[in-house]
Amino acid sequence: MKIFISTIVALFIVSSANSQVEFGIFGGPQATSASYKIKEVKQKTDYKFGFQFGGMMKVPFEGNLYFAPAAFYSMKGYKATFNRVSFPPDSFAVDNNTTFHNFELAALLQYDFGTKPGHFFLKAGPSLELQLVGTEKFNRSNDVAVDRKIRFGFADYGRYLFNFLTILGYETSSGFTIHGQYSLGLANTINTDGGPTVKHQAFGISFGKYFNRKKIIIDTRNIE
Repeated sequence: MKIFISTIVALFIVSSANSQVEFGIFGGPQATSASYKIKEVKQKTDYKFGFQFGGMMKVPFEGNLYFAPAAFYSMKGYKATFNRVSFPPDSFAVDNNTTFHNFELAALLQYDFGTKPGHFFLKAGPSLELQLVGTEKFNRSNDVAVDRKIRFGFADYGRYLFNFLTILGYETSSGFTIHGQYSLGLANTINTDGGPTVKHQAFGISFGKYFNRKKIIIDTRNIE
């Protein structure tokens, strides 16, 4: 994890020294859920609606390839129904409805399809995710409802996760962007030994804008 963060910070510093670096913001809604397994048995899950917003960069790398890191807030969660014991959240829980407020740092590569100012693009790469705070609501088998804050720790939920992001979108000549993204969780959100395996999933659409885009001026005057 330290190596990942150090690498991203170093790339940010090097990128900032490049005069052609573009900075922007993005945000939009997303539908989130999770792959939830208890002792390798898949549990029923439903999607919840969340959103994300943050900052992005675009740094020339080679040809149509760019380094495109991003740092952003992401609200995720899932609804799960259990057919066997799941701890966490509780040995008597029959379901769980969670909400997580997370921060992500992504190291992405972007490929532009074409050289025209308006073009489609594809981004992909890993992200480090920090789960800041969260809540969960579940019902016990004795009809007792529980509403509490997520507990993070070595025997509860984990704070640090890894994901792989895939983004497909369109970028205009003026710097506006629209894109669809998919986030696949690679790390278990549960630290408990023998506990369930829960990996976040998210689909969304975002709108963005690069603010320091330079206009291309073509000199059509005759050369004497």
